[in-house]
Amino acid sequence: MEKFAVIRIGGKQYRVTEGEEILVDKLNDLKVQPEVLLFVDGEKIEIGTPVLKKAKVKVKVITEIEKGEKIRVFKYKAKSRQRKHTGFRAQHTRLLIEKI
Repeated sequence: MEKFAVIRIGGKQYRVTEGEEILVDKLNDLKVQPEVLLFVDGEKIEIGTPVLKKAKVKVKVITEIEKGEKIRVFKYKAKSRQRKHTGFRAQHTRLLIEKI
């Protein structure tokens, strides 16, 4: 019997179970209350239209700001010796799913 939920935080959807840690885009408001879109408890399935009102997911912020992997971008222009290098490193928030 599997118990999980699909939640929406910051416009993105995540499939979560109890005790799981997830990495989401940096949250400005740390008192986050995710919207539950789907809840599955064994054979019992509840689907929201679009959100379930009675289902709640309790989350706890573990780290407020965590740096992601660096992405390197190179731009070249042929025959003109133009080169450009930029980098980007996203910031994330790590959440613990305490209870569904």
